[in-house]
Amino acid sequence: MKGYRHILMATDFSEGAPLVGQRAFTLAQLHQARLTLLHVVESFPIVDSTYGPIMPFEIDLTEQMVAAARERMNVLGDQWSVPAEQRLIEVGSPKVEIVRVAEEREVDLIIVGSHGRHGVGLLLGSTASSVIHHARCDVLAVRLTE
Repeated sequence: MKGYRHILMATDFSEGAPLVGQRAFTLAQLHQARLTLLHVVESFPIVDSTYGPIMPFEIDLTEQMVAAARERMNVLGDQWSVPAEQRLIEVGSPKVEIVRVAEEREVDLIIVGSHGRHGVGLLLGSTASSVIHHARCDVLAVRLTE
């Protein structure tokens, strides 16, 4: 079996993030692999039905969300000894950005948390299941309990 050379851990900073991080860190050590951390800030257009999109507010809100994510990412990165250039914050759709970053950075294992949703959540598709179906590399979905 080939070892992994580059592992991408995608985090949403939820309660399960430390468990996912521990798995990623352990596997990176086991395989002597590079570990990259990724958080995707979802960009939501804020629309006022009377006036249409309110661009300055939306841009300011996204910048604030990115700044807050950067602080949280630095805490995680320090905890797992991940170099600054391997702590990524992207803006967009998590499903799309995780796969894109993995391909661009030649990642051979993506690690994500999965809440194992049922019903409507399953029908609409979670980030984890979308990544599993679209990634060109292995994906480890760490089961998180509700």
